[in-house]
Amino acid sequence: MIIKTTAYPRAALVGNPSDGYYGKTIAFVFRNYSADVELYETPELELLPAKRDDNRFNNLEALAADVELYGYYGGIRLLKAAAKIFRDHCRRIGIHLEEKNFTMRYRSTIPNRLGLAGSSAIITAAMRAMFRFYGLSVEPAVLANLVLATERDELNIPAGLQDRVAQAYNTPVFMDFDREHMLRHGVGRYEPITIPEDLNLYVAYRTDLAEGSEVLHSRLRGDYDAGVPRVLDAMREWGDLTCRVREAIERHNYAALPALLNRNFDLRCEVCSEAISEKNLQMVQAARSTGASAKFTGSGGAIIGTYEDEAMYRRLEEVLHRNRINVIKPEIVTEGETL
Repeated sequence: MIIKTTAYPRAALVGNPSDGYYGKTIAFVFRNYSADVELYETPELELLPAKRDDNRFNNLEALAADVELYGYYGGIRLLKAAAKIFRDHCRRIGIHLEEKNFTMRYRSTIPNRLGLAGSSAIITAAMRAMFRFYGLSVEPAVLANLVLATERDELNIPAGLQDRVAQAYNTPVFMDFDREHMLRHGVGRYEPITIPEDLNLYVAYRTDLAEGSEVLHSRLRGDYDAGVPRVLDAMREWGDLTCRVREAIERHNYAALPALLNRNFDLRCEVCSEAISEKNLQMVQAARSTGASAKFTGSGGAIIGTYEDEAMYRRLEEVLHRNRINVIKPEIVTEGETL
């Protein structure tokens, strides 16, 4: 029997990048793209490569283009680290795994290294597949922690919980990473919420830019740990913006959202300007020139915002396409959908 699992890209609506710093965020996953894993029993354990793991190129230009798109590391390390963390978790809680092996492969259509949590989607799908293969269940909050441990602890990738929580719960989530609650329970306060269908949201991403989150989080972590006042103040304000956006959504007060989302990005510029590339800044400015709001979905490369009507959306498409930026209407995954 072939086990098939899926995880979707994540878009942070508001609050990021406070999720790694005891802040608050709202995020959701959307099905326009996906990371898919197949797993089946075999005599030996094998992890099969995908396109991003290819090491054969037509020439140096093709190699350089591949590095710009995927970086220097492919997806096999994600599967290998996920398998290691899965095994460690089972040992730690006293689960004796049945003596059997598997082959696992992955495919992903999620635009890579653009702040859409493509790597954690692959790991999430891999974790789901392994739990199912061994006949085990896992709570979403625990799954999110395992995916974070895979990236942060096993692969040394700076990361927060937000991406993994949205992907594990598979629905829009309000997340409160309160310090005391996190230290006491090991998880944040996660509340599934509804994002109304009549809220006009778009997601856009560059087709000529790929960058990881390492630069942003490395610099931000240093300032946060050093207690830099402007960074600590920013974390509190991002939390406040998250609460205000949630209230506006619940009251269908959509007119309040553009200023709140724009402030989320503008505050990032105030405390992390050196980690924002010129192309990323131009993308936000181009989107806002149409009247739409705009902020990063993650650490850069992709943006999210609101638009008023179809006429504004068409202007948004026209302006962004001229700058080699794709625009989509996210098909938000809702609670109760199984993977």
